[in-house]
Amino acid sequence: MTELVQPLAAADTEARASYEPSFSELVYAHFAWWSSIRDTDAIHPHHARTYESLRRRFEEHHGRVVHAFWCSHIESAVALTEIPRHGLHRSQLLFHRESDWATKAHPEIAAELHRCDDLAVRAQTILTGVRRRICLHLVAASAGHLLSLVDSSSGHDPAATAEALRRERAELRKTEAYYKQAANGQAQIAYFFGMALVTGLIAAAGGLTLAYDNWTSGVAALIAGACGGVVSVVQRINAGDFDLDYDVGRPYAIFLGGLRPLIGGAFALAITFAFTSGIAHLPISARDPDADERLALLVVSFVAGFSERWAQDTLATATSFTKPQSEPKGGTET
Repeated sequence: MTELVQPLAAADTEARASYEPSFSELVYAHFAWWSSIRDTDAIHPHHARTYESLRRRFEEHHGRVVHAFWCSHIESAVALTEIPRHGLHRSQLLFHRESDWATKAHPEIAAELHRCDDLAVRAQTILTGVRRRICLHLVAASAGHLLSLVDSSSGHDPAATAEALRRERAELRKTEAYYKQAANGQAQIAYFFGMALVTGLIAAAGGLTLAYDNWTSGVAALIAGACGGVVSVVQRINAGDFDLDYDVGRPYAIFLGGLRPLIGGAFALAITFAFTSGIAHLPISARDPDADERLALLVVSFVAGFSERWAQDTLATATSFTKPQSEPKGGTET
């Protein structure tokens, strides 16, 4: 019998050591511990040990609790945990919430807490670095304030609760605006990386081609058009007029950025071929000895990559042919 009990005890100890408690279990343990202090004005050893044990195991799996709001009279709470840095990986913040008991009679506050959940998921998935940390701390602060409105210890009358809810909605709108600005900024960085990468490849391949061939108008136009596309995007970013779909992820933003110089180069090629083939004519005088058609083509190619609308309009005008008017029937009068 002893030989059987020892393996079972070892297995039970190992199971307890690897047990991963949920945030809900931690909230219930904290509420039981706090209730024993509040009601008896003394720390109950059993509740204290249970809460400390659960919190220790919870932090082993989800990171150290760095911010928390615990309701005093109901089993609800919000918390932020931080998983420490390992090697090249950055530390990660996680948002936790348990508030079903507190908000079942307050659907308007439950809806705002759901907005907090939505923002936290987006921030954890999309944002990185200090922007993620700021956004998640703002979300946790708003969620804690919202929970304080339904905690029975708050003592707010309905009018004061409605006014506080209005203020928290305004703060959540500010947090959403911050998230959108931060996510769009990160998407712009990824977009620019893809754009610069493809432009560099085009310039390198084109430079090698021009090195072995004195002048190739198509290759030069491709490089100029790609550079024009890059300058156009940089100008829009500086003007604050460049919004991206940031919730699709960084690889897709890099892919879209890589397409921009390709599109600019394609328009530049089309414009160059339109001028060199005679469909359109450069506004330079052939009698001017200082006129250089190659430089003029570079300028036009750059503008085509810089402004896609101008390139489309120019190509549409160059390829719009009108039928010659036929002579009227019956000949002319004498």
